[in-house]
Amino acid sequence: MTNKIIYAAALATVIGLGGCTTVVKERVVVHDHPATVRYAPAPVQEVMPPAPAPGYAWVQGHWAWRDHGWQWQRGYWYQGPSRPMPAVIVEQITVAPSPAHYWVPGHWAWHHNEWQWTRGHWER
Repeated sequence: MTNKIIYAAALATVIGLGGCTTVVKERVVVHDHPATVRYAPAPVQEVMPPAPAPGYAWVQGHWAWRDHGWQWQRGYWYQGPSRPMPAVIVEQITVAPSPAHYWVPGHWAWHHNEWQWTRGHWER
């Protein structure tokens, strides 16, 4: 008897919900404006002076994004091992949050005795 009641309740629920429909209309807004990208300038050609002593490695100069602009970080001798700056990672530019935003591409910077990648991001 209990199984018949459960079956009847389930059937009534299915039949009752069968007539319920909800129409959802979404409004999609697409802003078609080109992204403004603030690329780093060309590398500055630096003359590498002689090493101060054995055991030093040259950290090449590079552009770093600071205070809403690219700033040149001069090359210098570092006591310890160093490897050359890795190749740039190509990132996909996402949709701008607004026309007032600009894209800052990802870039390598020397931090804590190694090259670290800073991901591209939107700024305003």
